[in-house]
Amino acid sequence: MMVNPPPGSSSLTLPTARCSSRGGLLCGVLPMRSTRAPRPAVARAVAKNKPQVGGNVASMPNLVEKKARETQTKKQLHKPEEVPTCQESLHRQLSMVDVLQKIGISRHFASEIKSILDFTYSYWLQRDEIMLDVETCAMAFRILRMNGYNVSADGLSHISTDLSDTRSLLELYKASQVSTSDDELILDIIGYWSGHLLRQQLKSSEAQRTPLLREVEHVLDSPFYTMLDRLEHKRNIEQFDIIEHPILQLTWQTNQDLLALGVMDFNTSQSIYQQEYQHLESWVRESRLNRLPFARQKLAYFYLSAASTMFPPELSDARILWAKNGALTTVVDDFFDVGGSKDELENLTALVEMWEHQEETEYYSEQVEIVFSAIYSSVNELGSKASTVQGRDVTGHLVEIWQELLRNMMTEVEWRTGGYVPTLDEYIENAVVTFALGPIVLPALYFVGPKITESMVIDPEYSELFRLTSTCGRLLNDVQTYEREYKEGKLNSVSLLVLHNDGSLTIPEARRKLQKPIDTCRRDLLRLVLREDDAVPRPCKELFWNICKTCYFFYYQGDAFSCQEEKAGAVDAVIHDPLQLPMNLLSDLDLSTLREKTKINH
Repeated sequence: MMVNPPPGSSSLTLPTARCSSRGGLLCGVLPMRSTRAPRPAVARAVAKNKPQVGGNVASMPNLVEKKARETQTKKQLHKPEEVPTCQESLHRQLSMVDVLQKIGISRHFASEIKSILDFTYSYWLQRDEIMLDVETCAMAFRILRMNGYNVSADGLSHISTDLSDTRSLLELYKASQVSTSDDELILDIIGYWSGHLLRQQLKSSEAQRTPLLREVEHVLDSPFYTMLDRLEHKRNIEQFDIIEHPILQLTWQTNQDLLALGVMDFNTSQSIYQQEYQHLESWVRESRLNRLPFARQKLAYFYLSAASTMFPPELSDARILWAKNGALTTVVDDFFDVGGSKDELENLTALVEMWEHQEETEYYSEQVEIVFSAIYSSVNELGSKASTVQGRDVTGHLVEIWQELLRNMMTEVEWRTGGYVPTLDEYIENAVVTFALGPIVLPALYFVGPKITESMVIDPEYSELFRLTSTCGRLLNDVQTYEREYKEGKLNSVSLLVLHNDGSLTIPEARRKLQKPIDTCRRDLLRLVLREDDAVPRPCKELFWNICKTCYFFYYQGDAFSCQEEKAGAVDAVIHDPLQLPMNLLSDLDLSTLREKTKINH
């Protein structure tokens, strides 16, 4: 399958240097060391130098090999003469779909996967006896639901709690996590007891840390909605031990094809990510954002979230917009919180309001000039690209998004300087905008494929997707940043809950109380994203889910976003660090035709 350079990125040419190391590894694949100690020196070296991995994608000899492996995989996925008619066959095909999704290559097999899922859905609706198998039933429910099929949790009601099989328990636990309503109590119950039994197995003194139990530990510690896709793809490729993966029940060659395709796909994407990130670092310097002493530099985190959720190479413009506007919103947020005087903030707001007439307003300070110039040039550049993609002028919409953000930020400034304590409802209504996801996710919708009409932008579903996403993110942030914001004299939902309950509610109680609306927003959002035949196309709705997962990724167990080093390893993993595969996989994997992209680290 031919992978073309991302649209709109002609200036970002792919590296063409060959790797001359011995062996048959893909470029960007390192043999895994006996320990996985951090390698900061490698990360620093890659950050300072041009990418050393990758190759000219348009001329890679291994494209023939990739196409051949895809063809063989498609044959395994769907053979017209072999419609799944037994539990073992259905389980095998669902397992293969699951693995394709786990290693990030399912998009190359969309029609074959749809065929399998259509068959599976027919069995589900008929309550076929195939679904009596616990593992198959739970896997079918999870995969069908996450692919937009209307499946009820009642289909899991027959499952007994008298289970000891680890794989069945694990599938049940994963199924319980795809809840789309607070009313799906059966999923809450299944999640509770399956999670309890799995934790007991992990605590057992006789339990050895097999690959399966390592997977159990990972799933229990990291719910799927707290993880970024590309990070998970890399982890699953690196732990793709086919010998200890009986769940696949596939031929040895099929496993080799899957692993090779996953490696090729990740390496191709990573070489593009490295160049996009270098371009973005240059943009920060050219925009002088690095000269603002008050501003947190969060470009790496925003590009991580973009590359990890919008990972296909062709979504380059969407990733770059996401990262640029994410970095800009952080600068603006810091300017309003700590960096700017009230006069400067009013000046910046006025400049954005008078977008086409800035000559009528002078810059109050150099800081205002830097911030506004970065917003102005970025919005106009990205708006022009989006207008070309959409076939109509959408720059005005991008401007309106920024205008609304700064207006609402000024409202918070006025509350703070005037000593006004808003109600919780007032705070949330304003915070839906000031959490600043608007400039990140809404313009990106124009770059993911579907045409975005004016009627879609004003549709209630569009507004509800944004409201649920921003509310969930705002509350997650508030719960984890309460102490810092309290010291800075800022109110958030935690402190407002305490204040408006006359002190009868403690801080820990307030934080626990907010967990319910957080869970509700996440579930309602997922239901809306998975629902078919709505005003907003599915690829666009998935961006809202992606940004929700990004919020969980940074705020699920603390305030990782504010710490420069907390997620630095994740940044390196997706953008810089080559894949590391166990030596047994490298020795078994037949990559003899892929030596054009070989790199070994000694």
